[in-house]
Formats: sequence, C-alpha cells, structure tokens
Amino acid sequence: MSTLPPPFVKEFPADSPEKQVYTLINSLAEFLPIDNDRNRLSYSIYKFITGEGDEPLISVKSAKITVKGITEEALAEKISAGLKVIKGSPLK
Repeated sequence: MSTLPPPFVKEFPADSPEKQVYTLINSLAEFLPIDNDRNRLSYSIYKFITGEGDEPLISVKSAKITVKGITEEALAEKISAGLKVIKGSPLK
C-alpha cells in the first residue's frame, strides 16, 4: 500500500469575485476567529454577489458563526463596505 500525495489545489485568479470575497472575509479574522466560520460566511457572501444568496446582514445572522469583539450588525456593515469594490457586486 502506498500513500499518494494530496491533490493539487488550483487557486482562483486574484481578480476573480471568489478570491476577492474570500480575501475580504479573511481580512476580518480578528472578529471571526474560526477558519471554518470564515469559509462558511465567504461562501454565503459569494452566493449573494452571484444573485443566489441573502444580503450580508442576513448571511451573518444565518451562517451560525462565532463573532468576537464586534456586533453582527457592525460586521455586516464592514462586509457591505468591502463588497462595494468587488466587481459584480450588487452593492455598487
């Protein structure tokens, strides 16, 4: 029996909406200490900018994430402000 190397992970281009959303949410790591919570919220926000998900305030409340040092409303405002610079975002 042999151990195979892990599969190669292809990164998104830096200017893609996916990468921009995940980078935005990861920049808020001081308020979202759990990696999986950041990933879950990033996915919810990405679905929002593609027209399939809820706005940031609803996403923050429904993602069941651990928020430290800030209110959910203030976190949603920071996310909304960051989304205004992402191409394809409905919050322009």
